[in-house]
Amino acid sequence: MKTDPRIDAYIARQADFARPILEHLRAVVHAACPDCEETLKWSSPSFMYKGKILAGFAAFKAHATFGYWSGSQVVELSGKEPTAMGQFGRMTALEDLPPRATLFALTKKAMALIDEGVKPVRNKTVKAPFTIPQDLSAAIDAVPAAKATFDGFPPSCQRDYVEWVIEAKRDETRAKRLAQTVEWLAEGKRRNWKYENC
Repeated sequence: MKTDPRIDAYIARQADFARPILEHLRAVVHAACPDCEETLKWSSPSFMYKGKILAGFAAFKAHATFGYWSGSQVVELSGKEPTAMGQFGRMTALEDLPPRATLFALTKKAMALIDEGVKPVRNKTVKAPFTIPQDLSAAIDAVPAAKATFDGFPPSCQRDYVEWVIEAKRDETRAKRLAQTVEWLAEGKRRNWKYENC
């Protein structure tokens, strides 16, 4: 069993209700897939198989979640979406999980998909077109360097700035965000530039 001490620490610091769920899931995944390796992905425990993500779990204040990376290709949802990450909804007790034999079989199914080279299917969400608010447009147009950067960005990067500005609840916040947007654009920066290349 290829375990990671970071996963031990993750489980140990979770709430009393979550620890038995996470320990059970960990044991079942390792029993079904002895070759899997543990790691952290997006700060949550994940199980890797042949260099691909097999499954992962997470714990929150009031529930835990578990899911297979191949999602609906492993677990059929029977028309209703879970109310949390993964395919099993918000779990608060071991009874919220399918039987061990079912989890074992699902893990084997997820492994087979990786063995066959099947790529996970992702539902693409199509975002509605966005409109640049007049005050944002005027502020950007007033600074040629900001306008050049904004016009050169793909729509997704433009949307990041537009949504950030329009989500402001107070006029003072919106004014600050407008000024910050123009400053960052003039410097050639994307909205989330602080998190790029980290």
